Amino acid sequence: MTEKPAAMGRAAIWTLVIVSAAGFMAALDNLVVTTALPSIREELGGGLSDLEWTVSAYTLSFAVLLMFGAALGDRFGRRRIFLVGLAVFTAGSAAAALSPQISELIAARAVQGVGAAVMMPLTLTLLTAAVPEAKRGLAFGIWSGVSGLAVAAGPLIGGSLTEHFSWQWIFWVNVPVGLVLLPLAFLRLGESRGESGRTLDAPGTVLVSLGMFGVVLGLIRGNPDGWTSPLVLAALIVGALLLVAFVWYEQLVAAHPMLPMRLFRSRAFSAVNAASLLMYLGMFGSIFLISQYLQGVGGFSPQEAGIRMLPWTAMPLLVSPIAGIASDRIGGRPIVVAGLALQAVGLALFGLVVDGSTGLDYVAQIPAIVICGIGMSLYFGPTAQLVMASVRPQEQGIASGANNALREVGGALGVAVLAAVFSAQGGYQSARDFTDGLVPALYVGAAAVALGALAAVFIPRRRAAKVAAAGERAGEAAPARI
Repeated sequence: MTEKPAAMGRAAIWTLVIVSAAGFMAALDNLVVTTALPSIREELGGGLSDLEWTVSAYTLSFAVLLMFGAALGDRFGRRRIFLVGLAVFTAGSAAAALSPQISELIAARAVQGVGAAVMMPLTLTLLTAAVPEAKRGLAFGIWSGVSGLAVAAGPLIGGSLTEHFSWQWIFWVNVPVGLVLLPLAFLRLGESRGESGRTLDAPGTVLVSLGMFGVVLGLIRGNPDGWTSPLVLAALIVGALLLVAFVWYEQLVAAHPMLPMRLFRSRAFSAVNAASLLMYLGMFGSIFLISQYLQGVGGFSPQEAGIRMLPWTAMPLLVSPIAGIASDRIGGRPIVVAGLALQAVGLALFGLVVDGSTGLDYVAQIPAIVICGIGMSLYFGPTAQLVMASVRPQEQGIASGANNALREVGGALGVAVLAAVFSAQGGYQSARDFTDGLVPALYVGAAAVALGALAAVFIPRRRAAKVAAAGERAGEAAPARI
C-alpha cells in the first residue's frame, strides 16, 4: 500500500475530497454556533451557563476523545471507524436541529463532538495511506487549508444561516453532507490499520480521556465560574494528575501503549506539536474576540462581520496548497516558522491599530488581517506533513490523534486565557472598554504564536528528518538525535 505512483491517482483524489469535506464539518462546528446564541436563547430559553455549554459540550467531547478515536481506528480499521464517527456526527447534527429544549441541544452537541473526535484524526491517516509521498505536501496543504478555513469561517457561516434562515440550519446543513459522504466513504476509501495484532490500550485510554476531560473542563469553566471555584480547581488538578499517571503508565507499564512516549524524544514530533498548541492558543482566542469586536464596536451584523474577516479566513484556500507544494520542495520547517512569525506580527499589528480608538477603522486594519491570513495559511499547509513524517507509518494514526488533541486543548486554552485578559482589562460596557480589553489580549495571543514560531525552529531540517525516519523504519528503539 506504500508503493504508489508519483502522480495522484483517482483513489487518492477521492480520499482527499471525502476526508476534506468531513474535516470541514468537524472543524466548522467549533465556532459555528457562537453567532447564533442570541437566537437560540430567544427560542429555547436557558441562562448564560446553558448557552456556554452549548458551545463547550462540543469542544469538550471533541478534545477528550480524539486520542481514543485514533486508537480505535488503528485497532479495528480506519475506514470502518471513520464511517462510525461520520454516522454519529450526522445523527448528532440532526438531533441538535430537532432539539425542543436547551438541555437536549447541549446533549446533541456532545454527541456531535463524539462523532467528530472519532473521525477527525482518521482523516489524516486515511489521506496519508492513499496519497503518494511525493504529493503529500499538496494533499496535506489542501486538507489543512479546508480545516483551517472551517475554524476561522465558523462565525460567518453561522451568522449567515441564522440571519437568513434559522439557527437550526447551522446543524441541518451537516445532515445532507454526511448522508452523501457515508456511501462515498464506504465505496472509495481504502482500509488500513496500525500495528498488526495491536490490542486496545484500555487503561491508557481511560487515563488520557479522563485527564483531558478534567483539564479542558477546567479551562472552559474558568472564566464563567472563577478560576478559584471548587469545580475549576478540582478539574484542573485531577485532570493534570491523571495525565501524569497516563505518561507514567504509557512509559513504564503498558505493553502496547496507545501513545508511545518515545515519540516525544523525536525533536520533530515534539517541536511541531508544541508549535501547534501555541498557534491554536493565539489564533483561536484572537478570532473569538475580534469577531465580537467587529459586531460590538463596529456595529456589523454577524454576516457583515464575517465578510470583513474574509481577508483572513479565506486565505487558506489560496495559500495553503501553495505552501504544501513548497514544502515538498524545500521542507516544511521554514514555511511553518515564517507562517507563525507572520501570524504573530499580524495580531500585534491589529492591536497597535485599534489601541486607543473608540470606533472601527476597517481600512487601517486590512493589512493586519491579510498578514494574519497569510501566516495562518503557511502554518496549515506543511504541518500535517511534518506530523506524519515524524513517526513510523504504523504510528501515524495515534500521532494524528495527539496533534489534533493538542490543537483542541490549545484552542480551549486560547479562548480561556485571552478572555480572562480581556475581562481583567476591559469589558462590554462601551467601545472604549471593549478596545481596552481587546488590545492586551491580542498582545498575549501574538506572544503565544511567537513562542510557537520559536518552537518550530527546533524542527529538524528536511535531510536530518529523513535520516531519523529511516532509522525508525530500520527498527531503532528511538528516533535519531539531531
